[in-house]
Amino acid sequence: MSTQTVANRLVELCRKGQFEDAQKELFARNAISVEPEATPAFPKETQGLEAIIEKGHQFQGMLEQVHGCSASDPLISGNAIAFVLTLDVTMKGRGRTSMQEICVYQVKDDKVVSERFFM
Repeated sequence: MSTQTVANRLVELCRKGQFEDAQKELFARNAISVEPEATPAFPKETQGLEAIIEKGHQFQGMLEQVHGCSASDPLISGNAIAFVLTLDVTMKGRGRTSMQEICVYQVKDDKVVSERFFM
């Protein structure tokens, strides 16, 4: 599977809000996830697919409602993928907000080995 194929599938699933499906299908078991900064909710770096999936469950638990989700077309350079992800959500106890981040992924042996988010 080429990096372009991984990118297309990743964006397809993210546009549908199927983040856990994307992780289970496309991520390596030893993948890492890096947040812009450590927060009380999430550490700066999460290691391993199971821990990344659990981090997603924790994020979902912070949401009251998802109003919309969109992803730009991916940019590919070598084994790197980048796209803009926008979420329109109502956070529990914090109200409705639009969150936008640049998501950057590294692919090795047809699997995502790292993801990093920039806000």
